[in-house]
Amino acid sequence: MPGSMPGSQRRPAGAAEAPYLELLSRGAPVEEYEQPLRRARADGAGPGELAALERGKLLALRVRTELEGRRRREAELSALFETAHDLAGLRDLDAVLQAIVQRARSLLGTECAYMTLNDPEAGDTYMRVTDGSVSARFQQLRLGMGEGLGGLVAQTARPYVTDSYFDDPRFEHTRTIDSGVRDEGLVAILGVPLVIGGSVIGVLFAADRRARVFEREQIALLASFAAHAAVAIDSANLLSETRAALAELETAHGVIRDRSAVIERASEVHDRLTELVLRGGGVRDVADAVAEVLSGAVEFTGTGASPDPVVERSRTAGRAVRHGDDWVAAVSAGGELFGALVLHGHPELDPVDQRTLERAAMVTSLLLIARRSAGEAEQRVRGELLDDLLDAPDRDPSLLRERAARLTADLDAPHVVLAARVESGDGADDGNGGGPRGDSAEAGGGAAARQTADRRRLWSAASHLAATRQGLAAARDGGTVLLLPAGPEESAAETARQAARQLGTAVRGTVTVGASAPVPAPVARPGAVAAAYAEARRCLESLLLLGRAGQGAAAEDFGFLGLLLADSRDVASFVRRTIGPVTDYDARRGTELTRTVEAYFACGMSPARTKDELHVHVNTVAQRLERVGRLLGADWQSPSRALEVQLALRLHRLAGAIDG
Repeated sequence: MPGSMPGSQRRPAGAAEAPYLELLSRGAPVEEYEQPLRRARADGAGPGELAALERGKLLALRVRTELEGRRRREAELSALFETAHDLAGLRDLDAVLQAIVQRARSLLGTECAYMTLNDPEAGDTYMRVTDGSVSARFQQLRLGMGEGLGGLVAQTARPYVTDSYFDDPRFEHTRTIDSGVRDEGLVAILGVPLVIGGSVIGVLFAADRRARVFEREQIALLASFAAHAAVAIDSANLLSETRAALAELETAHGVIRDRSAVIERASEVHDRLTELVLRGGGVRDVADAVAEVLSGAVEFTGTGASPDPVVERSRTAGRAVRHGDDWVAAVSAGGELFGALVLHGHPELDPVDQRTLERAAMVTSLLLIARRSAGEAEQRVRGELLDDLLDAPDRDPSLLRERAARLTADLDAPHVVLAARVESGDGADDGNGGGPRGDSAEAGGGAAARQTADRRRLWSAASHLAATRQGLAAARDGGTVLLLPAGPEESAAETARQAARQLGTAVRGTVTVGASAPVPAPVARPGAVAAAYAEARRCLESLLLLGRAGQGAAAEDFGFLGLLLADSRDVASFVRRTIGPVTDYDARRGTELTRTVEAYFACGMSPARTKDELHVHVNTVAQRLERVGRLLGADWQSPSRALEVQLALRLHRLAGAIDG
């Protein structure tokens, strides 16, 4: 029609779809699909043309939606394929899990994604991997089993989603979880389970910091990533187990490869140890044989006053133990510790070689027991000879001397008799027979059993001491009696003190020793040893009464009390020991120190009254007393010394009167 508008002109077919095809081809946003309609209205298009454009728009939007879905599925499939490819070349589990979480976050378009794994040993769940997280507290979160959204997913093994975490009452809220989520600022959270063999081992999450509705396709996609993550974890576990199995196979192969040589060495040392036992070899021979086979230095160490903790550990364990670069095998039998075999310079030791060292320690204990049995037989013979000296005065002295000579003991030389007793710490000694000769203990009595054991150890130690000093020892009267040669420069008191120290160390206890005065030769004369033993026992009892357990002493150590303890009542020796230096000084110099000391004590230890008694100047008295102090010692006026000095002065005066 001549007056019609240009917009009313008929458009060619397909003109309504053309602008939308152009929009689809360049992937324009949804907003631009309204522009063709707006332009047509502006150009005055008719209703038919506008309707055609509306249909073209709707068709184009459907095509666009389909294309976007296809592109999204293509990206998802591509991500899943890349994840499967990563799993096929799995080298680093952490890297694979990190890639899964990153891809899940990217494809779902969330602000954060993370994964938690269960810790069966700790009984909780911990954050394993995060992506997009900014909160340190959230990244280090540990949750109790069954807590939070993850706990609900783990309990049901099903995905769960919340549009607003803090407003959702379906799961258990805890302060720890809520604080972590609040620090991260999360609102919408989707969680899917990680399942291996029907068991939930963790949860994969995607989350936003704003309210959001997760579509079904997105939930399925995250579940697919969770399945891949579970496969990755399971594969890593299997790979770890496989590597461990391969390592065990390699170790077993190495053991089998070396077994022949080890068995051959063990057989060699077994043959050598057997030969040593048969030909009566010693401990040193055993150590040399083991050192040669094991290619190291081996030594035998005895027990000291206190057992070595390493040796005790070996004895308790019943096997050789490592100590630094050494190996220690306790040498023991029947609960008794003899010492240890020590292999030096072997930080590592093959189990068979370790067993070889342990077998050598057992052979060493057998040799020591055999040697001790022979020694105990000799000790019994020595004890029987001493018993005859004590109890059989009618025995022929010449026969006794011959028996002593066969035991390398010389009864034609002066000897000292010692009486020794060990304190068990279980009460006073009961006075019954001791040692192997007369000990008895009530059945089940722990204290009596300990006393018996202590006396046996004392008898053994005393017998060893007597044998080393060419003397005799026997068990008697709840203790032990020793007959030892008297040393030319050693007093009876010093002999007693040394014996107390040596025996106490040997038995690891308190040993008290009393000594007699030296018994002059011939010792085998009737009654000589018995009388000396009685004197030694009186000294022993005096030490115990005075609270001096663990010490050794002779009658001479008790001052004037020694006159009461000794059978000989050697008054001259007591006087000489006490004031001999003063009387000798007077004899040499013609002085009157002895008379001055007597007057000094008679005048109540007053120099002023003493000078009147002696008719000399007080300075003279002071000078004489000073000289006495230099001769007798600075403590000569102490109460105990003063009493002995006064008694010696009186005995000296009486002896002079008798001689006159």
